[in-house]
Amino acid sequence: MQSKFPAAIRGNRQFWLAGIACMVVLPLVAQSLRMEGRLETTAHVEGSEAEWVDQQLARQFQSTFVRRAILVIQGLPRPDSEAGRQALSEIDTTIKKEPGISGTFSYLDWSDPIFLGENGGTFIIIGLSGTNELVDATIPRLRVRAERLLNELRDRYPALKLELTGETPINFDLRRVSSEDVHSAENRVVPVVLALLLITFASLVAALLPLTVGLLAMLMTLGAAAFLSRWWHLSILIQNIATMLGLGIGIDYALLMVSRFREARAGGQSGSDASHTAARHAGRTLLISASTVAIGFAALLIIPVSDVRSIGVAGFLVAGASVLLAGLILPAILTLLGGRIDAGRLDWLRRANPDSPRARERWRAWTQIVTAHPWAALLLAAGPLLFLASQALHLAPGLPRNDWLPPRAESVQALHSLDKMGRTDVVQTLHVILELPPGSQITTYSGWNATRLLADRLASDKRADRVISLPNLVGRGLGPSFLPLLPAETRRNFLRSDGRATLLELLPAPGVSTNELSRWVRELRGANIREITELPGASIRVGGIAAFNEDYDSVLRELLPCVMALVLGGTLLALLIGFRSILVPLKAIALNLLSVAAALGALVLVFQDGHGSALLGVTGGGTGAVFSTVPIVAFAIVFGLSMDYEVFLVARVLEARRSGLSETHAIAEGVAKTGGLITSAAAIMVVVFVAFTFGEVLVIKMLGFTLAVAVLIDATLVRMVIGPALLQLGGDWNWWPWGLAGAGLGKARVPSKSG
Repeated sequence: MQSKFPAAIRGNRQFWLAGIACMVVLPLVAQSLRMEGRLETTAHVEGSEAEWVDQQLARQFQSTFVRRAILVIQGLPRPDSEAGRQALSEIDTTIKKEPGISGTFSYLDWSDPIFLGENGGTFIIIGLSGTNELVDATIPRLRVRAERLLNELRDRYPALKLELTGETPINFDLRRVSSEDVHSAENRVVPVVLALLLITFASLVAALLPLTVGLLAMLMTLGAAAFLSRWWHLSILIQNIATMLGLGIGIDYALLMVSRFREARAGGQSGSDASHTAARHAGRTLLISASTVAIGFAALLIIPVSDVRSIGVAGFLVAGASVLLAGLILPAILTLLGGRIDAGRLDWLRRANPDSPRARERWRAWTQIVTAHPWAALLLAAGPLLFLASQALHLAPGLPRNDWLPPRAESVQALHSLDKMGRTDVVQTLHVILELPPGSQITTYSGWNATRLLADRLASDKRADRVISLPNLVGRGLGPSFLPLLPAETRRNFLRSDGRATLLELLPAPGVSTNELSRWVRELRGANIREITELPGASIRVGGIAAFNEDYDSVLRELLPCVMALVLGGTLLALLIGFRSILVPLKAIALNLLSVAAALGALVLVFQDGHGSALLGVTGGGTGAVFSTVPIVAFAIVFGLSMDYEVFLVARVLEARRSGLSETHAIAEGVAKTGGLITSAAAIMVVVFVAFTFGEVLVIKMLGFTLAVAVLIDATLVRMVIGPALLQLGGDWNWWPWGLAGAGLGKARVPSKSG
């Protein structure tokens, strides 16, 4: 009776903790159903110059076209003909009636050749009003309206084609395609992951537990993100990251817990005792591992870019949800299951089990070869990784040179139509705000002259196709006294309410690349505006898509060293506390850096340089550049994920050392007990990440590839060759100064010179 009492206390405490955890899990899972409509497609760079320009146009100018869409029209008579003008007027009038439309601008408002496409087409610029949610809701309504117009006019104009594009429609379509990619990846991944888990456990019940934990971790993350989106700008990328990492990390942690439970059961322990053993040993490992993962993602929160910060939020939430599920709820379920954990046994799969007794013997034999020849093992394994890592030195951050948008999206097809018309510049417009010193007005001679001089300087650049400004709209040679001739709406769009600032719309010439536009933005921001405008105190701010991209990249370049320092410092501290030694954390960080560098090197070879990229659906001989988001996010994610397997392995080696085994035998024992587990966990992670390389969103494709390569490298060459070899070379120094203290070995020994 007395011997059962502690177990009962443990059981009651275990179920109380599980019950409390369920009170967190259930509301978050329910909240995940509301997630998709609350995540944003538009990225934000907080405090950036491009965002300041947008805010000025919306609040101070009260511009109609801060958020805009472009209706591309083909198959009508030219708008400078009577028939074409009449048809265009009919379309324009119908579009204006749609709710959420703040205004339209076309050849009807300004008879300029800019609206005359090379192939006879034209377009209407449509202003969108309201919040992000309202603007997003306007896009499908506009498409329905365009379809109705098409049906009404098709009898008169059989070749008529109406397509919607622009920054807002493209972002809307990216969200839809991204969501479809997530669902497709889930459909591909879940059956394969279940098959791998069945091979690992040869039991249906044991296999379903980790898969359930992974799915719940994903849903909890999405639910928490939906809740946080009330206060933060959170990106649609959370869907992809939550699915990737929820299935990956959640299944990994549950796999470790179930494996440890079954091992304890095989050793003769009861269900309750085995659950306690698993929670004590595996639970501690999970906490160390989750801490390193969370540190990597938390470091991303310092970056004021909504996309990157959202990925940090998603990863942090996944780590917390996975620990909650695998560390608190799963042990209670295992206690209830007891021997029924092996229900649904599939004995015919036991031979393929990577963690069977026979497999463990093979792992021991392999490790003995590595520890007998540590230097040779290091040289053979490190060579390929160092070659891959060297390729990372050539990584070129930026936008890909080829067409990277999803080809089946209507907005992308419309963008191609604009390109054939020679008018893609209306999407890439730069918004230049000229601000005069206090006491000056645009409507005075000096202010008007400053605007004219700046417009002339911008128009003289070979990269400029057109500059639209108040002097251009009024007419060359006319002064500010003619401003009342312009429509009130036009004046409001180009003149700030206090009269001290004006907008100049700068349309790039056809063929100007994104890199050239970014360089132009930098040049404009560094230009001597006082000299150009002949007005002391005048300044400009540059906005638009190209300016936003430049702000985005510059923030990431500036903060990358800080993120790396936070990840390295935080991980080192967590490992120092977890293992109470110095050499093991330093070795772990060095190996993780090698894994990250090798994975980024593979990314450069395949995507940037194009070696084999066609197999992943990327044609054109490589992208020539890698999205700036990918290296910094990959570093944070890979560093945390790679640390999982290091923690799994080193924790078992340390446990074996504390039981009295020598370093060589402890390494063999640690690898034997984790080799199959790491192989299974890594295989699942690789399957999850590879599934996302088949999607249409290129940034997710790059990220999925990088993570898959990193996990594959880490679970094979690093953890099974380089890690054991370094542990063998370190000897007792691995655990100095306190790693072996109080472990049944007496006082921790000071390592001998030979280690």
